[in-house]
Amino acid sequence: MPVFDSPRRAPVVLAYATFVLAGLNAGVGGVLLPALIGDYGVDMTTIGITFFVSSAGFMLAGSATGPLLERLGTRLALTVGGGLYVVATLYMATRPPFVAFVAVQLLVGYGIGVLESVLNAYLAELPSATTLLNRLHAFFGVGALLGPLTAAWMLTFLPWTAVWLVLAVACLPLVAGFLMAYPRRSPAGAGTAEPPVKAGPPYPDAPVPPTVLADSEPERGGLLTAVMRSPAVVLASVFLAVYVGLEISVGNWGFTFLVEEHAQTGLTAGYISSGYWLGLTLGRFLISPVATRMGLTAAGMTYACLAGVTASAVLTWAAPGAVVATAGFFLLGFFLGPIFPTAMAVVPDLTTTRLVPTAIGIMNGVSVIGGAALPWLTGAIGQSVGIWTLMPSAVLLALLQLALWRMIVARMTPA
Repeated sequence: MPVFDSPRRAPVVLAYATFVLAGLNAGVGGVLLPALIGDYGVDMTTIGITFFVSSAGFMLAGSATGPLLERLGTRLALTVGGGLYVVATLYMATRPPFVAFVAVQLLVGYGIGVLESVLNAYLAELPSATTLLNRLHAFFGVGALLGPLTAAWMLTFLPWTAVWLVLAVACLPLVAGFLMAYPRRSPAGAGTAEPPVKAGPPYPDAPVPPTVLADSEPERGGLLTAVMRSPAVVLASVFLAVYVGLEISVGNWGFTFLVEEHAQTGLTAGYISSGYWLGLTLGRFLISPVATRMGLTAAGMTYACLAGVTASAVLTWAAPGAVVATAGFFLLGFFLGPIFPTAMAVVPDLTTTRLVPTAIGIMNGVSVIGGAALPWLTGAIGQSVGIWTLMPSAVLLALLQLALWRMIVARMTPA
């Protein structure tokens, strides 16, 4: 890959390591919940407040990414994000009062949100962006797979606070690496596309969207206002909100679906659910390189993945049996995997170079809304109608994504 023949090797590897940490941070949460509930003497509804506070911090980070990069540059923006995460997790390791524990989730979400948004923006402007971003998010999956195992093992002989202490210590060398490896500014002009994937325009006669202005034209009203005036970025944000809602809905409710609708044992359902997340991770590692060798554009690869998501959801819904359910869940995760990072990779085709970091931050932040609202809605429908609705809902969301993706592709700048 061309980027590894350049001085950008260290920043890319460091980005991958940072996303492993982000995945660990996400993965340990579920395992720690029972310990937190028991220690603080609260119920599940009360502990759930932490999810909303953390999500608020993540969304705030997304909206602040562009201005933060404008003022501080890549190196210091990452240092701020990593530093806040270290401070927040060290504080949680002291077992603060419950109110303070809830409040500090805002810093945790903000720190992780800055790290994810800035690194997405950095890699989106490098050559081979689609492959790099797919690998980046695949390493998040690696962390998410390791997180529950690590936390469960540690809780056998240590208190829950030790898990946060380990995460804080793990982040320290990353912060040092940010200061040494990253440039002050984003690599503008470094190549905003992956040449093989962007071999041609998404449609032969696609017009240049009026929202994509010359880079030299000043954005009136600030970066955030300029991004929010772009229909392409708004559509992409909605697209990712639907995507994350679908991904988390299946991840959260798949176990219940398998037990209640497919009569699987708890152990078998757990293995099948793990296969879903394994498929998601492998899809991000494998599909983009194969698509590149086949000469597919980023748009074409995403269309193929969305078709695979739809077919896998139909298969899992219609065909009973553990073997088919296992294959269906794995394939559903496999085809979902590349969609989020590929949507990030095409942002330079949707707006100007200066607005790319802000657009990516907004898309990253808005995705959290879908990740919170759609799983809640899925659970509410499952409660009143039946959890069998999970896969029909997945099919409908996949079709909605197809419609949104077509509108996004129509607004891409021709190659």
